[in-house]
Amino acid sequence: MVNILGISCFYHDSAACLVQDGKIVAAAQEERFTRKKHDFEFPKHAIDFCLKQGGISLQDINYVAFYEKPFLKFERILETYLAYAPQGFQSFLKAIPLWIKHRLWIPDLIGKELNFEGKILYPEHHESHAASAFFPSPFEHAAILTADGVGEWATASFGRGEGNHFELDSEIHFPHSLGLLYSAFTYYTGFKVNSAEYKVMGLAPYGEPKYADLILNELIDLKEDGSFKLNMKYFNYCVGLTMTNNRFHELFGAPPRKRETEIRARDMDLARSIQVVTEEVMLRMARHVHQVTGEENLCLSGGVALNCVANGRILREGPFKRIWIQPAAGDAGGALGAALVVWHHYLNKRRTVSFEDSQSGSLLGPEYLDAEIETVLKREGAVYERMPPKELIEWVAQLIEEGNVIGWVEGRMEFGPRALGARSIIGDARNREMQSRMNLKIKFRESFRPFAPSVLEEEAPNWFEINQPSPYMLLVADIQKRHRIESVNGSLQGIEKLKEVRSKVPAITHVDYSARLQTIDPKRNPVYYDLVKRFHEKTGCPIIINTSFNVRGEPIVCTPEDAFHCFLRTEMDYLVVGNFILDKKKQKVVPPKKEETYFELD
Repeated sequence: MVNILGISCFYHDSAACLVQDGKIVAAAQEERFTRKKHDFEFPKHAIDFCLKQGGISLQDINYVAFYEKPFLKFERILETYLAYAPQGFQSFLKAIPLWIKHRLWIPDLIGKELNFEGKILYPEHHESHAASAFFPSPFEHAAILTADGVGEWATASFGRGEGNHFELDSEIHFPHSLGLLYSAFTYYTGFKVNSAEYKVMGLAPYGEPKYADLILNELIDLKEDGSFKLNMKYFNYCVGLTMTNNRFHELFGAPPRKRETEIRARDMDLARSIQVVTEEVMLRMARHVHQVTGEENLCLSGGVALNCVANGRILREGPFKRIWIQPAAGDAGGALGAALVVWHHYLNKRRTVSFEDSQSGSLLGPEYLDAEIETVLKREGAVYERMPPKELIEWVAQLIEEGNVIGWVEGRMEFGPRALGARSIIGDARNREMQSRMNLKIKFRESFRPFAPSVLEEEAPNWFEINQPSPYMLLVADIQKRHRIESVNGSLQGIEKLKEVRSKVPAITHVDYSARLQTIDPKRNPVYYDLVKRFHEKTGCPIIINTSFNVRGEPIVCTPEDAFHCFLRTEMDYLVVGNFILDKKKQKVVPPKKEETYFELD
């Protein structure tokens, strides 16, 4: 058996992956074990898990694959600083020690941490993204498009894959970056870069694209084929510690919004504007890639591929018949892509294409047996009841129908940023109060944030305007018109739009009648499917709310301990872990007082 360990780290979202004879056996982000959101340190805990899941030791590893070329990336950083010198000296002083301490010594670090003396391979950053998109996809051949902030030099690339091989034919290079352009507006609207871009996407429907023309006229020179250049006089990320500069602020008429201050109408308009521009860039790229490759299928990866609104438009309006997006599209997925590059390119091993895909629902993390769960619950002093699986499904479906909010931990943890029914908080999508309640009293986050629906795959076309499965919550589709409740008060603006009920499932319907949906099927996640199916049988509604099991500023829960502690600190009504169910009202353990509970404000 050939064991390949993939690693990504030292930027954000460190992760590890184990591929055994070409099969993806395990993958997880380091943050889930250390409880540090977006942890970028060497993923030793994730590696330990992968080895345990694969039933091997470090001595059994044949190859280690690192997701990018550190020396090439260092070259880009040095050349950038030299090009702008003497500007950026403070930023240079901050960045260089990290490189000298860690990032230039990856072989030594891997050898030291893993006691590994074998072959270490270094695909390029976007090669790793492309591999993570194409190789697990359900396509024998397909076009490939990657886009993110920056790898070594590339910020976007495209090419074509067939069988066990792909080629990337064209790239856009730093400093011209769609991901960094979006992050500049994330920074400018008062959110955290490399963490809260999805908040900008969620805020966009509340605003109007008032600044879209200004962005297209001043910030980005966009060509018909999707290639572009940024006007760097407005950006600070090449030399400074911020994304934008005073010219940018003068262009848009104000300094950046300060964190945690009120979100204004202009912030909503800015979010809508950059979202519209991003969608236009991605659509032009997709059309050009289709024209050049002649392929009917498209694979997407890179951080920009987490923009599910743009993905939805590519599916609806682009020339491709089907698209597949890597669930861990950001840097975490680079660990997976790097390992697959070694198997298919370096070792030239054949690829077996699965009808669904070969990512196993992205349920690639740890799971816990009932005996392990019960040991934890006893140790924590929890009051719980164990139920047979069918009885548990019946009971939870009834609890959801009655308006309860459930913490749900079942099976293997998800790999990637989305909860997919293994580490989820779930509730009734028909309940008009549920969005506000979940946001403010359970997730401790902004009220404007939408929730995603989990819908039975076979029922999805009856409720949403979509013609393919969306198992990884990476496509946005509109609610079918027959399920909508048209607006009766067109004068509502901004956050006030939340007050209106827009469909039969208001808790998952965004203010523009859209939803970031997850389709569920019995093969990928059978227990979760059975739950939603039973809810459908009881209520006639095949949809429930699915949001990640965490509170603001924390990673998604991993262990039963994580779940129990999060359950106590929020206003969730019930917790289900494996075959155990806990009623909040019966718990004797006293949760920490609010002022004693720390939530990172991001």
